[in-house]
Amino acid sequence: MPDLQTLRYGLRRSVTKWFERPAVAVLIALKVSPNGATVIGLMIALVAAYFVSEGDFLLGGVLVLVGATFDLLDGGIARATNSVSKRGALTDSVFDRVSEIALLIGLGMYFTSGIDASQTGVLLAYVAIGGSLMVSYVRARAEGLGAKGTAGFLTRPERIVITVIGLVLGSPMAVLWILGIGTPLSAAWRFVDAWRAIETD
Repeated sequence: MPDLQTLRYGLRRSVTKWFERPAVAVLIALKVSPNGATVIGLMIALVAAYFVSEGDFLLGGVLVLVGATFDLLDGGIARATNSVSKRGALTDSVFDRVSEIALLIGLGMYFTSGIDASQTGVLLAYVAIGGSLMVSYVRARAEGLGAKGTAGFLTRPERIVITVIGLVLGSPMAVLWILGIGTPLSAAWRFVDAWRAIETD
């Protein structure tokens, strides 16, 4: 039975072949730069966060998917146009975090008032923000120490899929429960894996 990494690799190859390459070609023809795609993705994510905070989960979920699509394509544009840069990679990574934080803040704001007010929802949003940041931080710190730091089960692609499906189905609390519990556990798993891989002094 294929492991999780093998499944991810196979899915990534299929997405690259049937979607990413054609979409990248279209954006290049439209003169969209890698940084332009990154900024567009962030702007769409901020709009999605607003609609989520207002309880329009279907539109918010669709916008999250569209914004994530631009985030997927910016790297492809950079590679196809030979414009890969460290600044671009930094911008992409930072904007990814801002997009995710904004969306979770939007979910938290939705549960602060109205008929669906829920302290649990707000708390889960806070925990999910912290957990998602820790997943990224553990990887960055581990790589700085010579380890891969890529273990875990709720990386950004999985979090996006969960968020989109949950919002489109009108189940924001389910999204927060999954992310609120899953992201800290994923960060802990990644930490333990990196800790084992780092050589002792």
